[in-house]
Amino acid sequence: MDTLQIREAKANFSALVAAAEKGQPTLISRHGQPCAMMVPVADGARLYPLDMPNLANYLLALPEPFETERDTTPLRGVDFA
Repeated sequence: MDTLQIREAKANFSALVAAAEKGQPTLISRHGQPCAMMVPVADGARLYPLDMPNLANYLLALPEPFETERDTTPLRGVDFA
């Protein structure tokens, strides 16, 4: 795996993208400390799925309104003393 400083990565960004397309990850460092990594999409998608479902989109996609009943019983009192 190649390691580049940020300034080198900025100057060679197109080459980094081309390397990632070929399956070669590149580690990017700042002041000698790793801070980012350019990886192929397939590798990144394993950690962060591109089509990860979320509950809000699922509920908004329901064909009819989603209604629930609320419990109207009063909450119990809390004594902080």
